[in-house]
Amino acid sequence: MKMYLWDKAASDFGERFKASGGTASVILVTTLNPKRYGGALCLSSMASSRIFMDSDVQATRDYLNWLNSNLDVAKRVDADVVTKTETVTIGELFSYMKQADAKVVAWFECIATIGDVVHGSGWYYIGCGGCHTKATKGPTTLMCKKCGKSDIVGVAQYLAKISVYDNNDQAVFVLLGDSGHELSGKKASELVESYFEANEDEGSDHLVPVPQALIDTIGQTSKFIVKVSTHNLTGKTQTLTVTKVLTPEDPDIGVNLETDGERVKRAAENIEGEEPKRAKCG
Repeated sequence: MKMYLWDKAASDFGERFKASGGTASVILVTTLNPKRYGGALCLSSMASSRIFMDSDVQATRDYLNWLNSNLDVAKRVDADVVTKTETVTIGELFSYMKQADAKVVAWFECIATIGDVVHGSGWYYIGCGGCHTKATKGPTTLMCKKCGKSDIVGVAQYLAKISVYDNNDQAVFVLLGDSGHELSGKKASELVESYFEANEDEGSDHLVPVPQALIDTIGQTSKFIVKVSTHNLTGKTQTLTVTKVLTPEDPDIGVNLETDGERVKRAAENIEGEEPKRAKCG
């Protein structure tokens, strides 16, 4: 069973685990609340929860001694199951964002069908070729504040909004970086370069239209790894960032999705709303 630690409980755990050098093996948490996230039963900490580890109290000392004498028990734990990202619906994502105790950034799996690609705004940004952080335009060159360099090679990175839906709800996802490549099969840099090669008369400030490679994903059902960010938790936006796109294991996963018509941090926080520029070739 999974256990979620929030706020002070999460902070206390982090400090204690770090102090142990990452070797702590027993944890005792008081005052837990059973909840369901993604349809799975789990334990969730509360404001009154307290954290104890290894030799902190007699109960943890006793259990640690028992565990050291029964090491075969630890080998029975399936780490892949314990650490697997929860699969949730769009509605459950929205519910999580509204919960009073949901105060930390989290990642979830969500299976959804692409209904449309949002037009009328940039679908990419120009990032640093090294760290992918949004490049800053200087007088004559592109600069990267993160790397501290004043002359970098800019590379186009995905920042595309898509409208998605499942059986009951709709949402807007943002494809960031490699997730756009995973979905479309094309790198943003290749698509931008191809466009300007075919339209040599266009200036560097020209807004490149949404490419066919993205439009062709409409109607496709995929498993998205989405990040619930601080902006989501504070109610500033319900748009969710996609960090990875997977192909659902079950090829029939989308059969039950309603089809109301066949076509139904690192850079994202300081990029939205800005028009992309042409990358510097170098």
